Amino acid sequence: MLLLTFGGSSLKQVMAQWWQILLGLWTVMSTVTGDKPVNICMNAKHHKREPGPEDKLFLECVPWKDNACCTFTTSWEAHLDELLFFNFSMLHCGLLTPVCHKHFIQAVCLHECSPNLGPWIQLVVPNRQEEQVQGVPLCLEDCEEWWEDCRSSYTCKSNWHSSFHSSQEKNHCPAQAPCRPFPDYFPTPSDLCEKIWSNTFKASPEHRNSGRCLQKWFEPTQGNPNVEVALHFANSASAWKLSYTLTSFSLYLLLHS
Repeated sequence: MLLLTFGGSSLKQVMAQWWQILLGLWTVMSTVTGDKPVNICMNAKHHKREPGPEDKLFLECVPWKDNACCTFTTSWEAHLDELLFFNFSMLHCGLLTPVCHKHFIQAVCLHECSPNLGPWIQLVVPNRQEEQVQGVPLCLEDCEEWWEDCRSSYTCKSNWHSSFHSSQEKNHCPAQAPCRPFPDYFPTPSDLCEKIWSNTFKASPEHRNSGRCLQKWFEPTQGNPNVEVALHFANSASAWKLSYTLTSFSLYLLLHS
């Protein structure tokens, strides 16, 4: 019987050493820090290169003043009926109610100002530099309150990223898309959260302060609860990748031992 040796050790001994290493990695896997950035600005047209203090942010964007990816100008533009940086008019079916409009302002502030969206950042187009976020998990209450407060406002499309007509740099409803109350286009809170901006947000079943979903707004004096959430998802993604790698290598050792 041929017994392979590696530097004086038999194949059996080498395999045993690898099993010991794997056991150690499995043991410490849960403590591994995620490789997803959790304090970062996406590479997009109106975002800063790096997050930092912005003590003059406007109204609903104030919660991010201690560590923001937006400037004062961006925070001010987020409050307009005509979203200049999205080239989008909130007036396509008339004025939104003030309480409804407030939810959109807060959502834009989260998107433009938050440095805690790292786990959901993706490239807009492969091999390009520009980035976007997809599937950001909004807390259950955020989606429910947004939907409830917009029930009496009107729109003509369920996806505000597509199918609008543009003229004079403003969007208009297509002829076959009548203005109707929000619930006609968004039957449920989940529909509103997920469809309106092409799955930028995901309707989470988790509650605020669970550490498992993001709040689109929070009291500035109480700290940013989204930091913990970003860390959780970043660590979970890293642990899953490591678990997959370790499982694959474990199977390889089993098949060759």
